[in-house]
Amino acid sequence: MAKRTGRKLLEFDRRLGVRYVAGADEAGRGPLAGPLVVAGVLLDLEAIREHRARPLALLNDSKQLDADTREELFAAVLVAAERVSVHVFSPAVIDRDGLHRTNLRGLREALAACQPADASLVDGFRLGPAAPPHRAVVDGDEKSAAIAAASIVAKVTRDRYMHSADALYPAYGFASHVGYITPAHSAVVRRVGPCEIHRRSFQALCYRGELVEAEA
Repeated sequence: MAKRTGRKLLEFDRRLGVRYVAGADEAGRGPLAGPLVVAGVLLDLEAIREHRARPLALLNDSKQLDADTREELFAAVLVAAERVSVHVFSPAVIDRDGLHRTNLRGLREALAACQPADASLVDGFRLGPAAPPHRAVVDGDEKSAAIAAASIVAKVTRDRYMHSADALYPAYGFASHVGYITPAHSAVVRRVGPCEIHRRSFQALCYRGELVEAEA
């Protein structure tokens, strides 16, 4: 049974002593295929009281929740949030600009789209002076309601995309691993090569055969 961690996460944000808290997080840093999705969520803590807080009771880091719970929380966040911002970066953009640079850009844009906020939080990263004033929270998706809500939005959005991609590229099994490296995914890539939504800049072992052929 999922833990009711939402109250604890909301209390973390309330201890900031402000009304409007923005959070940003991403999904898809590690996969071999598919986009990077970055989300921002602005919460009005004065509005999230009693009955409006109950649907967020299971709010937590998206990685610690099953798919059904994430879907339920996705709907709850869309109702509870003052603003939601979603930014999707294709594998081509990741290959061109680099994963980390793309991720920082996405987090800056997600936070900027959730302004004005009294406090802005991001999971783990300092985003530099181009971003709104913000606080980097280590393991923020396990501590802050705003960051956890952004984590849910990013993860559900990305998973939905990858399930749609499974219909376009059925050989790769995207519906099961959503683009992450698994033995089965690697085996398919070695056998038939990458498709259009694979990240070519990743130095994955399953690309090695293709690289050897290209150099020959």
